[in-house]
Order: sequence, then C-alpha cells, then structure tokens
Amino acid sequence: MTDKRKTNIKQKIISLLPIAALLVLFAAFLVVVSINGYRLDMYLKIVFNEALVLAVVATGAIFIYTLGTFDISLGASTLFAATMGVMTYNKTQSLILMIVAIFAVGITASLLNSVLASVFHIPPFVTTVAMMSVLSALSAQIITSYGGALGGISIPSEVVKPFDNIGLKAMLLIAFFAICFFVFQFTKAGRRMKFVGGNPICAELTGIKASKYTILAFVMAGIGIGLGAFLTLCYTPSVTTTTASSIGMNIFIAIVFGGMPISGGARSKIYAALIGGFSYILLNDILEIVIDSSAAYGITQVISAVFFLAVVYVTSMNYRTALLPR
Repeated sequence: MTDKRKTNIKQKIISLLPIAALLVLFAAFLVVVSINGYRLDMYLKIVFNEALVLAVVATGAIFIYTLGTFDISLGASTLFAATMGVMTYNKTQSLILMIVAIFAVGITASLLNSVLASVFHIPPFVTTVAMMSVLSALSAQIITSYGGALGGISIPSEVVKPFDNIGLKAMLLIAFFAICFFVFQFTKAGRRMKFVGGNPICAELTGIKASKYTILAFVMAGIGIGLGAFLTLCYTPSVTTTTASSIGMNIFIAIVFGGMPISGGARSKIYAALIGGFSYILLNDILEIVIDSSAAYGITQVISAVFFLAVVYVTSMNYRTALLPR
C-alpha cells in the first residue's frame, strides 16, 4: 500500500469520526437514561429542543466561520431577537408581526456586525464583541423594565403551541439546512466564501471582494438567529436575561465537534453544525445525568473542554501538511 493511499484512508477515517461519535453518544445517552429509570420520551424531547436551536443557529454561523472569523454575539443576538418578538406580540397581538420582528431583528443585528467591519475596516470578530455587550444590555434593560429580572417577559403559550411539534420543528430544521447546503455547496457565493477563508490575500488578488461575501455570510447567520429565536419561544414562550446566554460559545464548540477546522476555508463543512450541535447537547445531558449534583455544571464544562481539545487535536491530524492551510 502506497503512502498516498494510506494517507487517503487515514483522512477518510478521521472525517467519519464525528458521525461515529454522534452515534456512540446517542447510544450512551439511551443507556444512561434507562439505567437511571428516567422517561426516555421526555429526555429525548429535551435533547431535541436544546440541540435544535443550537444546530439551527450554528448552521447559519457556518458561513461566518468559513471566512476564517467567528461571531460570539450570536447568543446575545438570539436573545435580543426573541425579546423584540415578545414585545411585538404583546403590543400588537399579532403572531405574523411577531415572526417578522424576530427575523428582521436577527438579520439586522447580524448584518450590522458585517457593515461595521466593512465600513471601518475592523475585523468582524472585534465588532461582534461590542455587539454582544450592547445587545445583552439592551435585552436586559427591556426584560427587567417590563417583566423583572427573574420573571422575564412572555407571551401566552397557546400562541406558539401549534408550532411546538417535533415533526414541524424537524421540517423547519431540514428546510433551513437544505437551503444553506445549496448555497454553501452549489453556488458561486459559497465557493468564494471558502476561497476567502482559505486565502484572503489570494482571493483579493483575483478580484473577489471579501466585504461582499462577509455581508452575505452574516445575513445567512442572521436568518439562523431569527429561526433559532422563534424556535426558542415555541419551546419556552418566555424570555429572561439568561435565555440563549451560552449559544455563542456552544456554537464554537459544536462546529469543532462536527469535524470542521477552526481555520475555515475549503475544508469547511456545512453539516458540522448538525452533527456537532446534537453531539454537544447529548454529551452535556449525559454528564448532567451521571454526575447529578450541585457541581454538575462546572464538572460538565471541564469535561466538555477536555473533549473539545481532544477533538481539535484529532481533526487537526487530517490537515497537517508541509504548508500552512491559510
């Protein structure tokens, strides 16, 4: 067997590891729930709803990560979009206007990041740090003013109850993923985003305007934010200051869990958001069930960090060459 063939086999095995890990985690989850005597249907619903929002927002965020940058304001943007959606419904009593407000706010908040970066030539991740602080503060001010810090603000549960259906939510996830997959894999925009992420200088020399595709990437992420905020309200029709607070960092971890390199570029994978999102939530829930103590959150974070480093190390073995990837 030639060295080239061995390398190809090794790369294929490593590329399949995220899927294998998802299957192993799912099997472990079933075993842990059964051993502890919990209701499997209830826990499956919890995992699905938690992973659904993470996977949806992460799928949109893949376009940003493909460019070789990241957005840590995704959680704050999701919170702000959900907050404005609740406020819109409480003012108008219109479900349609609420949905429009959620998506408009999600896209605008995300788009503002890319516009600020393009106009002032600031790295996108710098603008997202500022936006995270601003949107979190605005959301907290609205929530505490109209509902109190602990109680939060809410809409009647019957308003979104028709949408709190696993089958419908799965269809929304599949539809959004299909659109993103088409744009990512089969359009000129998707190919050029990978080019910009892989080698921005070379892309600029060939006449590709990075700012144009940065804006498009943030628009796609904004759509994911809007859909994620709406699905959050479908599951829990209330918003507090802690809603979606951990999504920003969880997306970063989930994408790596899904087998996508953090450097972006041509090796980016749109399906990493789905695989990584469900894997991360399964891992978290398994650890919380097994540990089951007041220190569960801290311990699960430590173990998740160890898993994160291990995944980064293993997946990076697939990209080590004599030349830098970017």
